Amino acid sequence: MAENDGNGEDGVRRRDFINIAAVSFAGVGGIAVVLPLVSQMSPSADVLAESSTEVDTSKIEAGQGITAVYRKQPLFVRRLTKKEIDEANAVDISTLRDPETLEQRTKPGHTDMLITMGVCTHLGCVPLGIQSDQNRGPFGGYFCPCHGSAYDTAARIRKGPAPKNLQVPDYVFTSDTVVSVG
Repeated sequence: MAENDGNGEDGVRRRDFINIAAVSFAGVGGIAVVLPLVSQMSPSADVLAESSTEVDTSKIEAGQGITAVYRKQPLFVRRLTKKEIDEANAVDISTLRDPETLEQRTKPGHTDMLITMGVCTHLGCVPLGIQSDQNRGPFGGYFCPCHGSAYDTAARIRKGPAPKNLQVPDYVFTSDTVVSVG
């Protein structure tokens, strides 16, 4: 009977086992390092809770608005008057810096409800005008007190340094009086 010098069939099997064990150990170690790094990139529970907002619009009178919170930022929900809708529709959109019609900024059947983020697109200040007693600027919409940006009744930029209209977030009407944002 010949003595096994480590080069025989048993030696190959032992080396294969050691290689497989080492690769498996490295794989488990890699997963143990990568998993916490990937999971920390997931949004926290408080962010997920604020990723959608429901607003009851039944108590908002024409010409009035409310401020809600959406993703830790102010959300303006305003019911436009007939006069404000007519003023917005009378504007030639080719004269606007960020051309959009009121119809493009509202939902069909709810053109009187204007829902925008309450953050000026210039440097992120909160514009005035959601309440009827606040300064609404020369165009009757919103006025940013930080640098003088003026928005019209459809929250479109008309004057000042802001480059874009107030942002309209994704939203749907879940009923005639409840809107779900996000």
